Amino acid sequence: MNPRLRVGADGLGRLVFDDPVRAHNILDADTFRGLDEAVGLAASEAASGRLRALAILSAKPRSFIAGADVDAIASIADAQAGEQASRRGQALFARLGALPVPVVAAVRGLCLGGGAELALACDFRVASDDEATRIGFPEVSLGILPGWGGTTRLPGLVGLRAALELMLSGKPASASKAGRTGLVDRVLPAAQFEDRALAFVRDLMAGEDSRGGGARTAGARSRRRRGLGARLLDGTPLGRALVLAMARRQVARRTGGRYPAPLKIVEVLRRGAGRSMQKRFEMEARAVGELATSRVCKNLILLFRMRERARKGPWSEGGVAAPVERAAVIGAGVMGGAVAQSLAYRDIPVRLKDVAHEAVATGLAASRSLFNEAVSRRRLRRREAERKMGLVSGGLDYAGVGRADVVIEAVVERMDVKRAVFGELEEVVGPRAVLATNTSSLSVDEMAAALDHPERFAGMHFFNPVHRMPLVEVVRGARTSEATLETIAALAVRLGKTPVVAADGPGFLVNRILAPYLNEAGHLLDEGWDARAVDAAWRAFGAPMGPFRLIDEVGIDVVRHAGEAMATALGDRMAPAPALVALGRTNRLGRKGGRGFYLYRDGKQRKFDLSVYEDAGLRRSRAAPKPKQVQDRLVLAMINEAARVLDEEIVASAADVDLGMVMGTGFPPFRGGLLKYADDRGLAAVLSASAALHERLGDRYAPSPVLRRLGESGETFHGVFAGR
Repeated sequence: MNPRLRVGADGLGRLVFDDPVRAHNILDADTFRGLDEAVGLAASEAASGRLRALAILSAKPRSFIAGADVDAIASIADAQAGEQASRRGQALFARLGALPVPVVAAVRGLCLGGGAELALACDFRVASDDEATRIGFPEVSLGILPGWGGTTRLPGLVGLRAALELMLSGKPASASKAGRTGLVDRVLPAAQFEDRALAFVRDLMAGEDSRGGGARTAGARSRRRRGLGARLLDGTPLGRALVLAMARRQVARRTGGRYPAPLKIVEVLRRGAGRSMQKRFEMEARAVGELATSRVCKNLILLFRMRERARKGPWSEGGVAAPVERAAVIGAGVMGGAVAQSLAYRDIPVRLKDVAHEAVATGLAASRSLFNEAVSRRRLRRREAERKMGLVSGGLDYAGVGRADVVIEAVVERMDVKRAVFGELEEVVGPRAVLATNTSSLSVDEMAAALDHPERFAGMHFFNPVHRMPLVEVVRGARTSEATLETIAALAVRLGKTPVVAADGPGFLVNRILAPYLNEAGHLLDEGWDARAVDAAWRAFGAPMGPFRLIDEVGIDVVRHAGEAMATALGDRMAPAPALVALGRTNRLGRKGGRGFYLYRDGKQRKFDLSVYEDAGLRRSRAAPKPKQVQDRLVLAMINEAARVLDEEIVASAADVDLGMVMGTGFPPFRGGLLKYADDRGLAAVLSASAALHERLGDRYAPSPVLRRLGESGETFHGVFAGR
């Protein structure tokens, strides 16, 4: 049975979770039944006097309980079933919390979702201070809310504002933050954590003995005094109403109302104010039923599954990936420094190499700046950040590069320069070293042609900014070995990224699909449509920024260069829009130069620059298109190109396309991805709309053979291109 309960002669019970199959403990149906039996047994043992205190532990050092079974959530077909599932969890955790002995959750490793709600139901929580310990409520990222009592219990424990931050962001708290907010009662050293946690429980037992076995007490709890402002906001009806109203406005502004879960969290807390615990549980359960059956929830869960499958490919275990103990980055600019920092963050020593002292200094400064940011955001302690920064070294020669297991090239995007770099590297590195290029557009196979051992070469395309963007394209060349591919993919996972494997081809996956989208925005500009209205229309579709703001972010010069390369490789349908060509010849660079479609100061957007129309050779546009027209022009161009990508076997599945577009470009997650959106819209309707644009605008909208076939047959992208 998982979990298992053992009661010692001293009356201290240990309830231990240890999934025999998974790397992490999950509250699936079998575990839930086992917990139900264990709680019943604990109640009997407590009634007989044999159980005097209970510690809940995990046998896995990096996982307390990583959450509920996502597949079970995905299977909820109607609101009543969702509500019943919530009530079952609430009832079980209520029974756990009602045990007549002190119950302590000893949290080490991931404690998320249902695991965190279980911990909330206990009388006390202690946590290990190691980096692996994270406690959080990520349900909002799946389109639901903490429905096993978490939405109800959390505000009473940490205060309303802290509870809202945890639930609305979905971001887990470190052990130290959990200790500061009161989410845990004690943060204990990782060394001998279990012994120290059990000592904490024995102290509780001794305290009860000194009172003659009286009722449980919170005497061991570290009471945290809150300031006057916190007491007014969290502890008065007017203060709570103000906090909730502000939270609702912030959620509406951030999400545009497209994600119902965060708004529902605020609503449940508002309506539950002053009500009994049971009434609040009922509201929570009804909310779960409503949310779990929504299309947004289903799409977010689909994306979660895609991400998990990508991270748990053959490289996760039992494959042929080689271990990476040391790394090197060639090209020590801002990008190289960011890649080096991501390696050092995961405790991989890394050597930065460049041909100029200034470049090395820039790379090291970029790494240090990112570590400083991690400290300021309380993701790392200063001492730990300094230790990790010490893993990054730099220089002009190849000292240390020869010992690297993986070498990542991040030099200027010129084929001759890159080939020269790899020619030098082959003479320096060891026979088992894997070589990778961070190119975003150049051919991996063309680079590999200059190598004596192309089998150990692949693409490893990071997206900018490296420390925030979760995607890495792993580009398989024609002669890339399986061991090389798996080593790069496994390294991406270790860095906290999600790998998507793509074949070599113009733009690989993400930039290939992004190219017609950005180009179509240029055509809209040529037709006299207002750029700000175009950006606003795409934001209304759910994206974080519009195409012209994205062009600024990428760099107008980079977009021009990439557009020309795409047109050369793929023909006239990719011919750059005249407006973008004209702007590419100006001194506008986008955000990095302070001036693009928008003006920037210190890297931050200020306002739209109206003179951009004159520089593009256009009269100032006054046309305000209907948002639906803009959205169709942009999204249909991408869907059609994605169909070609699948037809050419650049990636293996529609899921790869959707994952790449969501994680690499910010395509709206609530839509489930580009091709899930197309499937939901109906491919017959997509084909009809594309054909109408083809007739009006020309061959760049000519429906691809795959789109035409699926649109006429009634099949779907995810049905036909399901992959593994």
